[in-house]
Amino acid sequence: MTVSRFLHSRSCLPRLFFGTTITRNGRLLSTGFNKIDEQLKTDEAGTFDTKRPPTGKLLVLGGNGFVGSHICREALEQGLTVSSLSRSGRPSLHDSWLNDVLWHKGDLLSPGSLKQAMSEATSVISCVGAFGSNPYMYRINGTANVNAIRAAVEQRVKRFVYVSAADFGLLYYLLRGYYEGKRVTEAELTDKFPNGAGIILRPGFIHGTRQVGNMKFPLSAIGAPLQMVLQHAKFLTRIPLIGPLFIPPVKVTSVAKVAVRAAIDPLFPSGIVDVYGILQHSQQKSA
Repeated sequence: MTVSRFLHSRSCLPRLFFGTTITRNGRLLSTGFNKIDEQLKTDEAGTFDTKRPPTGKLLVLGGNGFVGSHICREALEQGLTVSSLSRSGRPSLHDSWLNDVLWHKGDLLSPGSLKQAMSEATSVISCVGAFGSNPYMYRINGTANVNAIRAAVEQRVKRFVYVSAADFGLLYYLLRGYYEGKRVTEAELTDKFPNGAGIILRPGFIHGTRQVGNMKFPLSAIGAPLQMVLQHAKFLTRIPLIGPLFIPPVKVTSVAKVAVRAAIDPLFPSGIVDVYGILQHSQQKSA
């Protein structure tokens, strides 16, 4: 039973943040956007065997955030052993799936605190990111993630997936620290995890129901209609200056599905997967 897959990939650039103490609490930050570099762009096709059940242990950096929590749930549904590392540990929610995740509390800006969580992982997915001042954004989106990548190499982690962000053109100049941090992280990942072991996902606006405390924000009310229209209007992204603003949104469950697949499938093509590649991979089903 095989599934055909298509990838839009481009070159990469990386860096890191967080530390660890095993705990049953959790929380971290999720990513948003990133500057697209044009060093590599390939279309690849491949197949993978869906008969074999997934094995190994997955560590999700930022597993208590909007994107990270969906990745944890997707990985659990795939039968993986899942752990998460974040500054606050286990989330304050009461969903039953939380009991199936091992929550580590730590700081990626303190590399020494990453060893225990990393030593137990065969694959890592990072969803770490933040907004704020330019120095702060560079530190979290860049330095923190670079620390994680280096720690993963030291602990002989086999695969590393980074949830980065699409370039929205003019926003780069308003969020320079954010984008530059992500580019540094991508570069580090490309260097430290060659030969298909490092994968970069570049979604645009990620929609779904986002919960902050007791409040739920239905981001799909805006994101879903825009995705339906813009995913079929790729030509609009080529308009000078404003073209990147027409990059389609993508559902958080789609990002989670592709991130987990990239983390466990050795045949998943390496490099950068843009939003169109994420949409294509997420629509593939087992035959």
